[in-house]
Amino acid sequence: MEELITKNLEVNDNLQTKFHTEIDIFRKTLLSRPIALRLWSSFFVILPIFVQAPWVRLEPISALCATCIILFVAFLLSRKESDKWFIVGSLLLGVSGSWLGGCLFWGWLSAYPILHIPVEAVALPLAMVGLGTKWKIGSSFYISSLFGTAVTDITIFLIGIMDQWRQVITADSENAPIILQKTSESLIQLKSLSIIVFFALILWFISKEILDFATINTSSGKALLVSSYVIQTTLIVDGIFIVLAILQPTFSGLV
Repeated sequence: MEELITKNLEVNDNLQTKFHTEIDIFRKTLLSRPIALRLWSSFFVILPIFVQAPWVRLEPISALCATCIILFVAFLLSRKESDKWFIVGSLLLGVSGSWLGGCLFWGWLSAYPILHIPVEAVALPLAMVGLGTKWKIGSSFYISSLFGTAVTDITIFLIGIMDQWRQVITADSENAPIILQKTSESLIQLKSLSIIVFFALILWFISKEILDFATINTSSGKALLVSSYVIQTTLIVDGIFIVLAILQPTFSGLV
């Protein structure tokens, strides 16, 4: 009888050990797969478009204050480096930098497109330092987002529609659609399309090159993966907005 009880206890211990081991494996691998990392990275790139953009136009001060909430959640999730949520927390730290710059620019300085990148780069020094710390994934997210935004602005400048940007922002609700229509017409010119395709190919090539050097097994490798995914997502989002700007100018994102 004693032997039977002992065997049952051993079986139960083995089952519990196996159960906890499977949970640990799940927790460690949930955010350690490329597809999961891609989904989180893409989600945080798209989030500002649907949440921050309309929010900052209506209530810029409260949107700016939300940066503190994002930072708080980021540090809360990343308290334990071995926890599966550390990656999410690190990504949120990068998001907070992009969110801060976006709120400052679109809330008060949107009529001055020349200031777009300098203002968006407000957290760049911290992000550069962060590349050498455990926060390298979040830093990589922020820097890649900033890079994608810079390339987009350069494309807009070379196409020659930077002036329309300011006109649309400062125009009233009646004149803005007219300006956007003219902007839309300029986008379908051969020169404009050539410039757009050229920079799109550059972004795609850079993202593929980064992806080739990336690995999911190290934090540095994950940071590279995040960079690649952020650039690719930025490219896709820009492409969607360009198509919408041509088909329906009022969906360009400026109004």
